[in-house]
Amino acid sequence: MQTILAVLFALLAALSNALATVLQRYAARTVPLSEGLRLALIGELLRKPVWLVGFGAVIAAAAFQALALLNGELTLVQPLFVLELPFALFLAGVVLHRRLPPRGWTAVGCMVVGLGMGLWAASPSGGVNRPHAALWAAALPACAAAVLLLIAVAVRRPAGRVRAGCFGAGAAICYALTAGLLKDATQAWNDDGAAAFFTAWQTYGFALVGVAAVFLLENAMQSGPLVASQPALTLGDATVSLALGVTVFEERLRGGWYIVPMLLGALLVVCGALVLVRVPLIHTLVGPEAADGAEDSAGAR
Repeated sequence: MQTILAVLFALLAALSNALATVLQRYAARTVPLSEGLRLALIGELLRKPVWLVGFGAVIAAAAFQALALLNGELTLVQPLFVLELPFALFLAGVVLHRRLPPRGWTAVGCMVVGLGMGLWAASPSGGVNRPHAALWAAALPACAAAVLLLIAVAVRRPAGRVRAGCFGAGAAICYALTAGLLKDATQAWNDDGAAAFFTAWQTYGFALVGVAAVFLLENAMQSGPLVASQPALTLGDATVSLALGVTVFEERLRGGWYIVPMLLGALLVVCGALVLVRVPLIHTLVGPEAADGAEDSAGAR
C-alpha cells in the first residue's frame, strides 16, 4: 500500500511541477535573454503574476513530493519525475489549444515504457529512514562541488546548448539533493513531530537548495534551447537521486542481469525525451530570442 501511495503522490508532484513549468516558462519569455548569470532574474519574474501562480504549483508539488518520499524510497519516487516533461507538453497543448504530433505520442510511450521497465528491473527496496550525519557530510560537498563546476563552465560560454545544458545539469543536482533532504526532514516530522521538523538542519537545507535549483533552472531556460537543458534536468535528477538513494539512504537495487533492462529502460527514456524537446509545441514555451540564439551558436560550432 505504501508503494502505491508513493507512486500516486509522485505522479501528482510531477503533474504539479509540469503546470509550474508551463506557467513559469511562459513568464520567462517576457524577460530579456540572459547574457550571464543574472541575479536580478528572479526579481524580474516575481513581478509576473503568471510566474507567481507557477510558483504556487511548485509549492503544491513539494507537498506531494514530501508525501511520496514519506511512503517510498528515493530511488522509486524521483525517477517518476521524468514524466514531468510529457505532462508539461500535454498541459501546454491544452492551454494553447495545440496538439502533440504522432511522433510526440510515440516519444511519450517510449518514456513510459522505459520508466516502467527501469523501475521494475531496479525494484528499489530497503534503506534507512534517517541517514547517518557522516553520509550527508560526504554527499553535500560532492554535490556542491559538482554544481559550482557546472556554473563555472556555464558562465564562460555564450548563450547556447553548452551553457543551457550546464545550468540544467546543475539544477538537476540541486533538485535531487532537495529531494534527499526533504525525505530526511519529512521523516523527522513523522517520527518526532513538527518541532523536530523545524529544528532539523535538513529542513533549512532543502529550502536553500530548492531556491538554488529554481534559480539555476530559470537561467537554463534563458540560456539556450530545451533540447540541451531539459534532458540534462530530467535525466540528471533521476541519476543523482539514484546515487543518493543508494549511498546516503542505503537503498538497494537489483543487480545481475537486471542491469540490462535497467539500461535499456534508461535508453528509452533518453530517446523519448530527445524527441519530445524537438516537437513544435516546445517552442511556445521558450522565448524566440533564446531559440534563435541557440541555433546560431550551434551553427557556429
